[in-house]
Amino acid sequence: MNNLLSGLRVIEGSAFVAAPSAGMTLSQMGAEVIRFDPIGGGLDYNRWPVTDEGTSLYWTSLNKGKKSIALDIRRPEGREIAVALISAPGPDAGIFLTNFPAAGWLDYEKLKAQRQDLIMINVKGDRDGGSGIDYTVNCAVGFPMVTGHSGNDRPVNHVLPAWDVSTGLYAVNGLLAAERHRSRTGEGQFVSVALSDVAFATAATLGYVAEAQINEAERTRTGNDLYGSYIRDFKTKDNRYVVITALTPGHWKALVQTLDLGDAVAAIETESGLDLGKEGNRYRTREQISALIEPWCAARSLDEVEKVLDDGRVLWGPYRTFNEALEKDWRFSIENPIFQNVLQPGVGNYMMPGLPMDFSASERSDVVPAPLLGQHTEEILGEVLKLSSGEIGRLHDDGLVASQQI
Repeated sequence: MNNLLSGLRVIEGSAFVAAPSAGMTLSQMGAEVIRFDPIGGGLDYNRWPVTDEGTSLYWTSLNKGKKSIALDIRRPEGREIAVALISAPGPDAGIFLTNFPAAGWLDYEKLKAQRQDLIMINVKGDRDGGSGIDYTVNCAVGFPMVTGHSGNDRPVNHVLPAWDVSTGLYAVNGLLAAERHRSRTGEGQFVSVALSDVAFATAATLGYVAEAQINEAERTRTGNDLYGSYIRDFKTKDNRYVVITALTPGHWKALVQTLDLGDAVAAIETESGLDLGKEGNRYRTREQISALIEPWCAARSLDEVEKVLDDGRVLWGPYRTFNEALEKDWRFSIENPIFQNVLQPGVGNYMMPGLPMDFSASERSDVVPAPLLGQHTEEILGEVLKLSSGEIGRLHDDGLVASQQI
């Protein structure tokens, strides 16, 4: 049982990726994560991908292991229930994670009036409070303009919502840091993290900002090449694609020896006057290097390429679809201990990931499916807010809460 955060209770009000993924991660580390949703579901409750019957695989995947209470938060009485959950007593409670605007009834100072040591983690799009999602932030920071092949001026969006995922992990870090501070000082706090700040800070951390300021250079598109190093995609005889790389001296030596490129590489070095043992020089001569590798790959099937490169300890990988990866790669199987086959109500039995980290002091816990909407309404009202069965019944009769059972 993963008990790293056992006893910690986090109340979550969220939608889309960043905040829900943060709550999911906390739950996988043992925290009790209670999310409140509008009756009938929030903005992302039916978001694609969905099953043929319309159940959102997106929502169920991002809310694994949580508890769910369904409230009519359009009404003041429903909001009072949510505030009571957020500010409920207990040394490991009073922690609120949300990407809803920290205003109105969710204003931090108003919530803090109910519990002075409240910790609130607020995920937002832009630092100034403006709207922003992963894709609008990404286009502004510059990455789509250097993604794709040269000769094509059209921007290329990423498919992976990298800033959402990264922001969710920052939210986890911020929450745990704030909880540690509170455990030492008794002081709660408001923690804000913006997708745009994560994106712009990351771009600067990776040297893109310094390159623009110091070198006054505009980065160009390099397709599947890696700027400043050697990576290139190649087509095999059976029309498959592989990526071959040589980042380190060891990678480069293995590639040259395995493909018997010693004489040809020496000729490139003589002609260019560059030492290809240096990473940057391999980037400068990438077209000449690739011209040596391209016919080698084109003359061999993927299976043949795999055997030779693996035997030579070359750093490479095959391009696959998700379906192909699921079929061929053990890392996408229950042989990988992060995965388990789990029955998700409303969807069926399929492979779900747990926490992608191993802790020597804690056993890996079972993966818990996402709740049905409002599945834990009665449990939460009774155990957290200490309401009687009669009081809970009246809330149901008034339409302020809803529940759904397996």
